[in-house]
Amino acid sequence: MIFPVSRRRPVSTDLAAGGSPGPVRLSYGDHPSQFGELTVPAGDGPVRGVVVIVHGGFWRQVHGLELGRPLAAELAGAGLATWNIEYRRVGGGGGWTATFDDVAAAADLLAGQGQQAAGGRLDLDRVVALGHSAGGHLGAWLAARPGLPTGAPGADPRVRLRGVVSQAGVLDLVDAAERGVGAGAVEDLLGGVPSEVADRYAVGSPAARVPMGVPVVCVHGTADRNVPLRQSERFVAAARKAGDRADLVELPGVDHFAVIKPGTDAWTACRDAVERLLP
Repeated sequence: MIFPVSRRRPVSTDLAAGGSPGPVRLSYGDHPSQFGELTVPAGDGPVRGVVVIVHGGFWRQVHGLELGRPLAAELAGAGLATWNIEYRRVGGGGGWTATFDDVAAAADLLAGQGQQAAGGRLDLDRVVALGHSAGGHLGAWLAARPGLPTGAPGADPRVRLRGVVSQAGVLDLVDAAERGVGAGAVEDLLGGVPSEVADRYAVGSPAARVPMGVPVVCVHGTADRNVPLRQSERFVAAARKAGDRADLVELPGVDHFAVIKPGTDAWTACRDAVERLLP
């Protein structure tokens, strides 16, 4: 199904103007990449939702959580708490299983250190992930954690997601590896091609983990040259066949990065999808 893009004006990215204090840096490990930035809207009462923001970059060192800061500012200005996370990436200590271990630990931090830093204001029954590209993969994988086998990376989560918004996410790792998405990025993340490490693909690919039991909204541009629209189409089809609620917001003529640029209709579609998951 294709959903129309809202034409509403975006929320200001100025945290001060939006009434929210600046982000607080919290660490979930000793590695320099094991940290995140928590922003909680001003006030005393419970926050109506928490958004875990996961940046992309094909799981490599080239990009970091700075990509998520404008999105965190927008959402915090709209009254949502945001947890913009960093993680170990390939070339900087990441890969199998470190990258998966990190995003799981970062999400679970919300139940302890994050809740303490927020003064107990986080509603941990209303947590969604917003992830771009490789971050869309990791965000969807976070949602699949309750169904992971015992002993797998990320199993037995302390924080369970209510839903996911995938922004041009790499959601079918087998298909992505076979088609060369990211020029070997998937193989670098998992340590081999599907025929060599099939068990890792079975645990780490969101398309292999359906049904997840939570809704996933895939926002994807038709002009995306980095991650083909096929990735979202295949995931939505698999999720629906498994009985999950999954929707595709197809953006005609939109490229890979417009979805993380506040002020664009593409970003507005992503923000609206978050709001639909947190009514």
